[in-house]
Formats: sequence, C-alpha cells, structure tokens
Amino acid sequence: MAKNAAKLAEQYIVPPGKPFSLASRDPRAANGLADKELAKAQAAEDAAAIDGLQDRLYAEGKRALLVVLQGIDCSGKDGAVRAVFNASGPIGVRVTPFKAPTVDELAQDYLWRVHRACPPKGMIGIFNRSHYEDVLVVKVKGYASPEAIERRYDEINAFEKMLADNGTRILKFMLHISKEEQAERLRERIDNPDKRWKFNPADLEDRKLWDPFMAAYETAITRCSTAHAPWHVIPADRNWVRNAAIGRIVRQTLEEMNPQYPEPKGWDPKTVKVV
Repeated sequence: MAKNAAKLAEQYIVPPGKPFSLASRDPRAANGLADKELAKAQAAEDAAAIDGLQDRLYAEGKRALLVVLQGIDCSGKDGAVRAVFNASGPIGVRVTPFKAPTVDELAQDYLWRVHRACPPKGMIGIFNRSHYEDVLVVKVKGYASPEAIERRYDEINAFEKMLADNGTRILKFMLHISKEEQAERLRERIDNPDKRWKFNPADLEDRKLWDPFMAAYETAITRCSTAHAPWHVIPADRNWVRNAAIGRIVRQTLEEMNPQYPEPKGWDPKTVKVV
C-alpha cells in the first residue's frame, strides 16, 4: 500500500525549488483512477483507514496533521472534505473555512487568524481555503501592495516551517479545475434549486479574473512548495479522481507518521478487574 501510495503522490507533487507551470497539469488527468467505481471504492477504503489512523493520532497526542485545501470556486473543497474525512470520528478532526476576514481579524497580522486555527497535537485540522488567500485573492484584487505580497511568500514559508518543526505535518492540495468545468458547475448551482444557496453572483466577477487567478496560483505554488510543506496539484474536473487522490495521499502520510496508542501509565491492565 505505502509503495503504491508514494507512486501516486509523486504524480501530483510540485518538487520544491524547481520551475513549475500550472498549464502543464491536466485538470482532467486520471493518473490511474479513470474507473469511477474503483476510484470511489478506493476512496471509501482509504477514508476508513484514515479513521483508524486518526484515532491513534488523537490517543498519542504528540503530533498533528494540517490539510490545506485551496482552489477556485467550484473546485470541490467541500466535497473532498466529505469524501476523505466523513468516516473519521468528530473528536479528532476540525474543519476551518476561511472567509473574508472580520474587522477584528483585519486589526491583526494576516497570519493571526490562521495560527489560531491550526490543529493542536493529536488533531487533524482541515483548512477550507487558507492563508494562501493572502497571496491569491488579495493579490489579484489589489487589497495589499505588491511589496507586501512579495514579503508574504517568505513569511508563509517560515510560518509553515515553524509548524512543521513543532510537530505538525502539512499537506497542501490545490484543486485544479478547468474554466469549462467551473462553468458547468456554476450552471448546475443556478439550475438546481437544492444548490442555489451555494451560488454567489460575485463568483461571476471572479470568473472574469480567471487568468490573473491562475497566474497567482502558479506563483504561490512555485514559491511555497517546500520540503517541509510541498504542494500537490490535484486534477479536479472529475470528483472521484480528486477524492481518491487526496484520500490516498492523506492515508499514506498518516501511515508514515505511524501514530501509536500510548501504554497505560500508573496501572497494569493485567491486574485490573471489573466486577
């Protein structure tokens, strides 16, 4: 399992320190997951394994896992969370959606709210959007100066290195969809009464900025794919490919971490009797 998972991860990872082009990654690539039913079965199997590994991580209480899901509107961040982590116990998993910062958050440095949401030891933390919004939407829409944006790449790398040095394993996934697929999903949100609540007319304004957003993603991924926190670019035009790929990489990472149930302290199970 681990060997195959490592092979799969290699197809998506962005090697640190090397040139990277987002256009070189096909958002419809299958990478061995083209069979929908087999991919869904793999995702379910991996979700069940993640549940057991998460239980051990929580019991061990020494390390944490941070999963960053970043992608343009309709890329499937919510769907990935459901597919990969729905089987996991609720005690050890925490999802944080990052929306526009509040007045209080704006009064702090841009990483303040992010650091507060990072998972404590024993937990899996999932960011639905993340600190990368501050070099993506903030950059594209000019909410900060070019000089401030330029500093942030190094600041983010240093922030993630600090987390890694203190026991947090970091997985970063960019959910890569095509402009054509986004159009289909936006139309579905408009046409389906059960999905209209997801639609925001502002999404159409962001869609007009597709090329600047893709350029910002390419820069952020290139500058911030590091040995301690590499980026994975996941083809997301097909949901089952997206979910199976993320689930397998998360499972492999937890297996590499190999959390262990702690031994009892101060008592011997062999001498305890319940009557």
